[in-house]
Amino acid sequence: MKNYRVQKSVKETIIYIFMIIFALIALVPVWILLVNATRSTKQINAGLSIFPSTHAFHDWTDPVTGAVTKSNWHALTDRGFKIALGFKNSIVIAALSTIFNVYFSALTAYAIHIYRFKGRKVLWGVIMTLIMLPASLSFIGFYQFMAKIHLTNTYIPLIVPSIAAAGTVLFMKQYLESILSLELIEAARIDGENEFMIFNRIVLPVVKPAIATQAIFGFVASWNNFMTPFVLLSKTEKYTLPMLVQMLRGDIYRTEYGGIYLGIAISLIPIIIFYIFMSRFIISGLTMGSVKE
Repeated sequence: MKNYRVQKSVKETIIYIFMIIFALIALVPVWILLVNATRSTKQINAGLSIFPSTHAFHDWTDPVTGAVTKSNWHALTDRGFKIALGFKNSIVIAALSTIFNVYFSALTAYAIHIYRFKGRKVLWGVIMTLIMLPASLSFIGFYQFMAKIHLTNTYIPLIVPSIAAAGTVLFMKQYLESILSLELIEAARIDGENEFMIFNRIVLPVVKPAIATQAIFGFVASWNNFMTPFVLLSKTEKYTLPMLVQMLRGDIYRTEYGGIYLGIAISLIPIIIFYIFMSRFIISGLTMGSVKE
């Protein structure tokens, strides 16, 4: 018994050590980003630091020349970094694409799981094939199609295609197979509910943890998406926050790296808020669907 306890204690210690290592691997880059957001371009070029500076929101005096350099915040605002505009555009795109993603993916997964229609297996095979195809494979054709139907410089191609999210459909279907009772659906049909109301009133509350989990992933992916808006949008007033941060880059002699890091740090705020708000659903959303009675 004593040897068993010792072995168990050693195993737990090893697990905790690995958990700490993995946590550091995940958190250190974020911490360095936040630290660099407080440092000047000169300080960043001088080398890595793990301690914040006082440069970000205050004027900074060069210890050698005594010259006062603009802070990172001034570097952002003086170079036309429209924070409010970027937040508004990114939130509109991320929120709508996330809603479309999770709702229609859940609806598709529900239809494939419940109904036994002709071509069901073929449709599921197509969805599984789409998961394995890289998104960049169809990017040129997608842009040409959007240009041909005059949808460039609009948010439609950034929002509507999120309806076709094969990975989310797969997750939702697996969750429904393990958690949804077919007797519950039959009882609702006997009570006279139509199919669409059954999905909205009964199925959606049941799959709420899975929806919340996929909503987090979808929101983060849409918020951080740079390439697609960069290709499709050319009007500055429609730029997303990642695009506005990219505009801070000048040539190699004028790039304010401190301002860029501060802009990136600011762009993380909505993601953190959204994650904190939805995080209570993550564990239940990832584990409940893996247990079947």
